Amino acid sequence: MPMLETAPGVSIHYTVDDFTDPWTPAPTVLLLHGLAESGEAFRAFVPYLARSARVVRMDLRGYGQSPALPADHPWRFDNLVQDVATLIRHLGAHRVHLAGGKIGGTIALATAARHPELVERLAVLGGPASLTNMASRTPDWRAQIASEGVRPWVRGSNAGRMGTRMTPAQLQWWEDLMSRTAASTLEGFLQMVPTVDVTAEVERIQAPTLVVTTTGSGLGSADEVRAWQERIQGSRLVVLENDSYHVAASDPDETAQLLRGFFFGG
Repeated sequence: MPMLETAPGVSIHYTVDDFTDPWTPAPTVLLLHGLAESGEAFRAFVPYLARSARVVRMDLRGYGQSPALPADHPWRFDNLVQDVATLIRHLGAHRVHLAGGKIGGTIALATAARHPELVERLAVLGGPASLTNMASRTPDWRAQIASEGVRPWVRGSNAGRMGTRMTPAQLQWWEDLMSRTAASTLEGFLQMVPTVDVTAEVERIQAPTLVVTTTGSGLGSADEVRAWQERIQGSRLVVLENDSYHVAASDPDETAQLLRGFFFGG
């Protein structure tokens, strides 16, 4: 089970899927998940990508198989970005194709802006440049998690997150996945979320960039996304018809095919 210590007392788990030809050098794709998830959120992407690249799915600190963190862990967005940079260097890849969903996309934006030498291409899947508008949601979310537990919060908030097109079976799978997150991890993480804003940094991104959002995203309209996306030189915006803001979950096949074409040109 690959585990990497990125800071004193903090380790991250990651999964590697590689079905490339062993005699041919292959690029590395690093996938970053969103709130209350793990690298398992990208399981549908592996068949599309792992024939052409070494696919690495990272569990952010405190999530998935990375050890849970106490409620008083000093969460800082900068540390999440540094975790990603540390992992990329540990993997021995000169540069990676980097993709993230939701806040994983925000982390990916910051990583590309701050560490341009590590990112070959960048894809942001439903990830906002700013999460300051979450300040109105997170106190109620924290209160519900504290009083009822993680699963009732996931069940109650998934309608806006996943949209109206998912089947009951799909929603149940995502509920089960997200409910594995420790309440202590979420308590500290959700206090940090509304402080995250990388809008001023996106102009520094040098990597070719793909941004994917939906017509009805609850994290920002297509016009709001376009306002910061156009500040990334040479970037491309794709808007999918859906009312989900978690486009990697609601539209996994279409989104994975977009990534494959963007990363590998086919």
